[in-house]
Amino acid sequence: MSIAVKGVTKHFGDFAALRDVSLQVPGGSLVALIGPSGSGKTTLLRIVAGLESPDRGAVLYQDEDITQQSARDRNMGFVFQHYALFRHLSVFENIAFGLRIRKWSEDKIRARVKELLHLIRLEGYDRRLPSELSGGQRQRVALARALAVQPKVLLLDEPFGALDAKVRQELRQWLRRLHDEIHMTSVFVTHDQEEAFEVADSVVVMRDGKVEQAGTPQEVFDHPANGFVMDFLGNVNVFHGRMVEDLFHNGLKETTHGGVLDMSFCGTAPPPAGPTTVYVRPHELEVTMYSSGRGSLPTRVLHINPTSGVARLQLLMEDGTIIRAELTLASYSEMGVRVGDTVYVSPRRARVFNADTGQYIDDGAPIAHLDPKR
Repeated sequence: MSIAVKGVTKHFGDFAALRDVSLQVPGGSLVALIGPSGSGKTTLLRIVAGLESPDRGAVLYQDEDITQQSARDRNMGFVFQHYALFRHLSVFENIAFGLRIRKWSEDKIRARVKELLHLIRLEGYDRRLPSELSGGQRQRVALARALAVQPKVLLLDEPFGALDAKVRQELRQWLRRLHDEIHMTSVFVTHDQEEAFEVADSVVVMRDGKVEQAGTPQEVFDHPANGFVMDFLGNVNVFHGRMVEDLFHNGLKETTHGGVLDMSFCGTAPPPAGPTTVYVRPHELEVTMYSSGRGSLPTRVLHINPTSGVARLQLLMEDGTIIRAELTLASYSEMGVRVGDTVYVSPRRARVFNADTGQYIDDGAPIAHLDPKR
């Protein structure tokens, strides 16, 4: 069951929650909607579900316009952040609730609930109350209840938002495996980029009621459409500067002195002169104990956090700006860097955007006189 959203606009009073949003969700795919608070993610999900009506635009299921259909007629499965389980009903009765409303026979109800308890790995929990379950188990019961009525589409609104980090990690891995088993068209909202990238086939980045970019996780991460997407997807160091055309020589940058980024770029012609914003991810900064003499910037080590397979460094630049870099634990151990040391950084890779429009210019990147932001 594919989903198409075409030119959807939604206002709440004077506030524009969605602005001419169009989106394609291929049948059998799992799509994540991500973006900051107020970007329109949940409003879009509720319009797809039929819980809200658009001011303009249309929603189609498999080329059928269902914009005016009620939520019940759309045969949706909806999972909320806070479980919404019936506290006085057992696990069995929570899952069976929708089936009883649809007047399934008792034999079919028992068979369907048994099937779902196996699917969510909670066999033997059928008589327990929600209060006797962990948060992760409750969320799996909520998902089973949504799947019980065999919906055409599954919608999830921050499904793991109320859970601690370890349980979230376990559940999102479980959700991905579950999706690979049932291949149901699914759309879920999350503010957690890591969660979206781990679980989804494709991600949709939203801001101020608009879609900024849609694509596979790798496409969006490696080729952000603009500075907002780049900045939103994880930690980045941001430098403001100005392209200087006359510093180019044979497609490479002339050697320069401190305060200048000095790198090659990927384009066939130099990016135009003018204000630019250069984004560098922490793992894309090269850290050395000695200056390379080609645009490496001196910094002082403020803090080191050697966890999760990498050493995360907070570095203080001469103008007081703090930037972040990452080293493999092997490199960190070999360098012997300590808090208070002077180290030099230079980008292995950077992405350059027009400072006025935020649009992507080049990947690589050009010389830019630096006025670091963070």
